[in-house]
Amino acid sequence: MDISLLRDAVPPLLEWFRVSKRDLPWRRNRTPYTALVAELMLQQTRVEAVKDRFVQFLAAFPTPEALASADEEEVLKLWEGLGYYSRARNLHRAAKVIAEKGFPATFEEMRALPGVGDYTAGAVCSIALGLPVPAVDGNVLRILSRLYADGSNIDDPSTKAGYAALLREVYPPETADFCEALMELGAIVCVPNGAPMCGACPWSGLCRAHLAGREEAFPVRAEKRARRTVDATVCGLRCGGRYALEKRPAKGLLAGLWQFPFFEGDVPDFGPVLKEKRAKHIFTHVEWRMTGRLIETERELAPYIWVGAEELREKYAVPSAFRAFMEWVK
Repeated sequence: MDISLLRDAVPPLLEWFRVSKRDLPWRRNRTPYTALVAELMLQQTRVEAVKDRFVQFLAAFPTPEALASADEEEVLKLWEGLGYYSRARNLHRAAKVIAEKGFPATFEEMRALPGVGDYTAGAVCSIALGLPVPAVDGNVLRILSRLYADGSNIDDPSTKAGYAALLREVYPPETADFCEALMELGAIVCVPNGAPMCGACPWSGLCRAHLAGREEAFPVRAEKRARRTVDATVCGLRCGGRYALEKRPAKGLLAGLWQFPFFEGDVPDFGPVLKEKRAKHIFTHVEWRMTGRLIETERELAPYIWVGAEELREKYAVPSAFRAFMEWVK
């Protein structure tokens, strides 16, 4: 692949980023720890959803040591609404490693932290440690495949590896700006799920896909797997102002998190249904189609734990999949 094209693309990208970058909370007073928190929060989560939660999380856990000493339930509660809770558990475990050994100084050490893959390790190294290590995600693959009008399947690991190798060859001294500029271009100009805004792009005079009028022909991806559907019943069991909760299994979707009693298939007869509503929640490969039932029980039933409304809201991390049924908690 022609390295000179990407080398020519670096200066206009950096200049564009200096002028056009968004003011985001993790770009202020950056440290390696705050960069790690931000990158894990931003995985598969919208920037707007992360902004306030990032600030709240850092207020509660301003250092790796503070996070390491926290209770897991407290960490999960502050993560509530961001989804993919395994990231919170991994960040908690990583903080314990950092508190004991100090913050990693190399890509290999960063990569060895719990829950940290090549992309996150590369991002933190580039943004916070000044190391020229590529962070290649969907945004970066999209803008580079359009720059080169490259028809390679971006879901193929070899395509990502090829672009990472290419980026290493052109990394400028401004490692943080370069890493974030690549992400930013893919987030706000060469956008996913929409037409690229080529008139605002610093690469409009270089981009081979744009020059050929074929921007939306790239990137090329493998056909998506059909999403599986699951029909379930969610029982909002209430007894004297207290509500039943149970923990999900230790493995699988929303592992180890709290939920209202959840059934796939037959549902026990808990008593008359006071209210009923339907909701759905879409995961990457599964869609839950849920029927929620509010039921007043005569006694607190085993094996559930029973908690008051205020305690439920303040202490227990109930995933956003069940948000539609939280209106019953009063």
